[in-house]
Amino acid sequence: MKNQFSQQLVKIRRQRNLSQDQLASQLFVSRQAISKWEQGETTPDLKTLVQLTEILDVDLNELVFGGTNHAKKNNYSDEKKHSQYRPMNFWEFLARYWWVLIALMASIAGIFFNR
Repeated sequence: MKNQFSQQLVKIRRQRNLSQDQLASQLFVSRQAISKWEQGETTPDLKTLVQLTEILDVDLNELVFGGTNHAKKNNYSDEKKHSQYRPMNFWEFLARYWWVLIALMASIAGIFFNR
């Protein structure tokens, strides 16, 4: 069963014009190991994944996940972070601190009417 990683590995290896034998010799693994990764039978360990990213000159996210979907998620989380630090408008302030305004108005009314 092919997974995202195995599909990406085949695609990127072919884009780099590397055979399974050539890639295997650079990683010091057998050609059969590369074949099993590409068929989705097994996956390489983390050290080998890092070596693959260096040899294929790709980002780990691109190799493992395909890169595009995760980049969008990161952009969304960055937007969310930035939106938390923008100044509040009047209605947001009123919705969040209505109780302070009512207490302040009650205090002012109490002082005004107790004269």
